[in-house]
Order: sequence, then C-alpha cells, then structure tokens
Amino acid sequence: MKVWPALALGVAVIAAPASAKAAHPDNRAIIKHFARLFYTERKVKQAFETYVAPNYVQHNPGIADGRDAAVAALADMFADPAKHFTIEQVLVDGDMAVIHVHAIPTPGSHGASVFDMYRMKDGKIVEHWDAIQLVPEKAANSHPMF
Repeated sequence: MKVWPALALGVAVIAAPASAKAAHPDNRAIIKHFARLFYTERKVKQAFETYVAPNYVQHNPGIADGRDAAVAALADMFADPAKHFTIEQVLVDGDMAVIHVHAIPTPGSHGASVFDMYRMKDGKIVEHWDAIQLVPEKAANSHPMF
C-alpha cells in the first residue's frame, strides 16, 4: 500500500500528544480574561498581577516601564465611576493582541477610540502600545468608529 507524504504528515499532526498543545498558552483566553478584569470589572491591580509580566515594556511615553508603574498610572483612572470603558473588539494573532475600546472620560462626551496592542510571551503580557483617537462631534463620512 502506498502512503502519500501529505497523509502521513496529517496523521502525525493528529497523533501529536495533548501535552504538546498544553505547552503553548491560549493567548486568546488570556487576553479576554485580562480585558474583562481590566476594562469591564476595573480590577486593574488584579488584572496586571495575574496577566502582566513584572518587567512589562511600555511604549506609551506617559507611563514608565514595569507592571507596577502601569498599575500606579491606571488604577485611579479606572476606579472613577464617571468614566466608562466598552470593549468593542478583541483581536489575537499568535503572540500579538489588540483590544479596541470606546473610552468615555466624562458623562455626555463622545470619548475616544482606543487601540491597546499587547505582545505576549509564555502566557504573560510583556509589551504594550496604544493609539487614541478622539470621537468627533461630526464626521466627514457616515462610517461609525465602533
């Protein structure tokens, strides 16, 4: 009987032990849990202590490197009940994740579209970038930002 190379490869992939898959963290689940704790439940310290590496690299020029610096910079802002954060999208591709958030800093304001991008390694967030775009009162087109 002739065995086709592609078929043999497929059988090898299917027959891989479950422990091989377990060695790779589920970045989608990790980032979704982080997002829920951080943006929705506003448990900044818990989110960062659970999912962010201590030596976290920060690309936002207004916040120092490190998990503790991020918590110190963000905890009070997220504790303010007047501020509102809605997760619009969560995208994960390998070790990179983007969380798109509609942030409303004061009641009645249009707020901002925030893209937080994270790099992950070994099940922890190790790096962060962000981009913030104010939501205008009037747009030049009819396409919503969210």
